[in-house]
Amino acid sequence: MTFIQKTISPQEHEAFDGTNKVPEKVRIIATRNDLAAIADPATELVILERSFPLNFQAWLTQLDSSQLPSLRVLIKPADLRRFLELQMDNGGMVAGDMRDLLIGDIEELVFAYASITKSDLVDVRLERINHNACWKFHRDFVERRMLTTYLGPTTEWVHPQHATQAMCQQKCFKGPIENLALYDVAIFKGSCTGSTSGIVHRSPPIAGTGCTRLLLSLNEQSEISPDSWSEHL
Repeated sequence: MTFIQKTISPQEHEAFDGTNKVPEKVRIIATRNDLAAIADPATELVILERSFPLNFQAWLTQLDSSQLPSLRVLIKPADLRRFLELQMDNGGMVAGDMRDLLIGDIEELVFAYASITKSDLVDVRLERINHNACWKFHRDFVERRMLTTYLGPTTEWVHPQHATQAMCQQKCFKGPIENLALYDVAIFKGSCTGSTSGIVHRSPPIAGTGCTRLLLSLNEQSEISPDSWSEHL
């Protein structure tokens, strides 16, 4: 078992813009199979709410930041486990149940993303972040991007009706900002699906806070993807 799915009650959604409704274009789902809902033309963000065992977060927190992986690879899903094990061995993340849990979760998400996007190769980024990466409100210049945060502050997003204001005002934006919960999986449509498509979001500004994030980002192969890892075996 790689994660515990939450039971979502209507009360949990009351924080959305002061109502008990999830915004239009956003879908909250219950299972990993439902991530495919991003294919709906009316849907621009799909969120799978979930949680991990408490000892997983305790394990990540006690690791030295240098042991957290920071990597990018274009890879076949079937090759990912081998690649991650090699990278984590080289980076000093000792093998064990918690590392297996992390690798297994990433592997399952990569397979899910490849199925949704019908991709043979997935551009996988697992980033150790302690600076203001992608802190500006923006729409991704992609078709679909999957994100989940394993450690530290999580991705922030705004309701569609506040998108223009957030992108114009940036750090001065005082409107409502939503946060993905730790471990939540989100698939964002990007601007490649239309000039105004995609939910505006950002990475939380963390420079100077002492926080470190561990963020997984999955994308389809593009011109800026690295060479396929299988070519170097």
